[in-house]
Amino acid sequence: MLTVLAPLLLLLNGLAAGVMLGTQLGGFPYMASLPVDRYVYAHAFLGQRYDPTMPICLLGTVVLDVVLAAGAPHPAAQALFAVAALLTATTPVIAIVKNAPVNRWMRTLDPDNLPADFRDPRPEWGAWNSRRSWITIAALAVNCTALGFLL
Repeated sequence: MLTVLAPLLLLLNGLAAGVMLGTQLGGFPYMASLPVDRYVYAHAFLGQRYDPTMPICLLGTVVLDVVLAAGAPHPAAQALFAVAALLTATTPVIAIVKNAPVNRWMRTLDPDNLPADFRDPRPEWGAWNSRRSWITIAALAVNCTALGFLL
């Protein structure tokens, strides 16, 4: 079981962590540098590009972490897989509560005719995206550590 689940866990968690790191290194800094109208275009374009891949990667990581937490032969690995599951589970929660509403709203805007009361969401959206990025990366580090106990 471990020989199948461990590589799949690392693949899913690694893909999610890599995408999130990419948003921190390039995606969001680029969007933050754009004028507001160009940002609205970019956000609407990019906001839909990660579905359904990121939810599959994140939820798959959580499920595999739970399975491995329940079945790993080493108690330290069990605990670490459980911690990684909790960390990873926070990422979609943040996305659903904080980031996705902004993503949906941005897709409804006309960048050439922004509402008079338009409030630039970048500072708050970026802060929450940063949190979920580092949490996902931390989960990958915890998963790697847990697997180290099983080698």
